[in-house]
Amino acid sequence: MERIVVLTGAGISAESGIKTFRDADGLWEGHDVMEVASPVGWQKNQELVLDFYNKRRRQLLEVEPNEAHKALVRLENKYDVQIITQNIDDLHERAGSSNVTHLHGELLKARSTFDENLVMDWKKDIRIGDFCEHNSQLRPHVVWFGEAVPMFEKALKITEKSDILIIIGTSMQVYPAAGLVDFAPNDIPIYFIDPKPNIHESRNLEVIPKKAVEGVPKLVERLLNQN
Repeated sequence: MERIVVLTGAGISAESGIKTFRDADGLWEGHDVMEVASPVGWQKNQELVLDFYNKRRRQLLEVEPNEAHKALVRLENKYDVQIITQNIDDLHERAGSSNVTHLHGELLKARSTFDENLVMDWKKDIRIGDFCEHNSQLRPHVVWFGEAVPMFEKALKITEKSDILIIIGTSMQVYPAAGLVDFAPNDIPIYFIDPKPNIHESRNLEVIPKKAVEGVPKLVERLLNQN
């Protein structure tokens, strides 16, 4: 069975109504990114950081997977589909995808500030005073700027064994995620779906300049109908 590796970014979730939170001026809901998404920001103002992610978590629970998420599930009828996402939502899982690797963590999980391997499911707000079993404050299970990306090695190994690569709704500017393409085998088919693509077609790279909800279902049908 051929392996399709799908790398998804904010563009696929935005079409479900997930805010990117990043304004034109680069601020996240009026905050500098380092205030709400860095270890320094956490040490400075834990309440602000928790409030920022609590709002994102509440919003996530109100939205649903879109046609792009659902189309990717259909690929599993014919291919070994491995999704590597930069998104921290659970929309791929809710749509029904079986194999999802979250590079930047998961919003519906919390983790201990004492032991980073102590992770738990968490759908409600995280508040000051919510402690783990070691009496340490809980924090969002999200990779912040300046932190290591522990799932990158797993994602790299998945990408190395791909037969087809699909990139959806990402600028390919955020590292280390953007570097995954370099580990794909040479000359495999690569499809790039984005309404404002910032890369050009090449011999084995096809650019599909459409929104995810339009481009993904059409590509999926093509791939399912290939001999």
